Amino acid sequence: MVPAMLTSPRAASLPLPRVRVVVIGTSAGGIVALRTILPALPAETPFPVVVVLHVSPGGPSALVEVFARQCAVAIREVTDKEPMAGGTVWFAPPDYHLLVEASGTFSLSTEGPVNYSRPAVDPLFESAASAYGRALVGIVLTGSGEDGALGAAAVREAGGVLVVEDPASAEYPDMPAAAIACARPDAIGSAAEIAEMLRSAALARAR
Repeated sequence: MVPAMLTSPRAASLPLPRVRVVVIGTSAGGIVALRTILPALPAETPFPVVVVLHVSPGGPSALVEVFARQCAVAIREVTDKEPMAGGTVWFAPPDYHLLVEASGTFSLSTEGPVNYSRPAVDPLFESAASAYGRALVGIVLTGSGEDGALGAAAVREAGGVLVVEDPASAEYPDMPAAAIACARPDAIGSAAEIAEMLRSAALARAR
């Protein structure tokens, strides 16, 4: 784990010229990290950002309400078979796995929990890697457990870009550390560095 952390470049300096879709996976501490990252996206962000955050299956999620007040991009909770669109952050709904299809639409699944979670990060990352390959950016943020590690490996194997929050700065380092151990990231960084990376990519692609 330590060699990968020491030799991976910092996220803020990583260009993303091919990005078509960004997927983000997080758990404990994720709302704080996302409050740094998502408001940095400019309104003209051309690519969709798809987020799985481990949430309780009981009752509706307040994520759209929380982030809509803070972000220039649109904030939506995914519905089944809905087409993706740029300029939007899409959240997985409670108690559904969120998958991305090659047709550019979402699919929701009620298959059993993965890594004790539904929604889980691995199904999103694996499906997005299969659909978008080199045009995908996968980001693993703070969280407990190992969800996202196999998905991170899938992103790398498909030729996509993998970025991991630095475990040293993550509120909960387990998920980032597991991703680093399973798949060498293209870059690591704090939430602020990841925010700057995405902002720069969005502005460059929007020109």
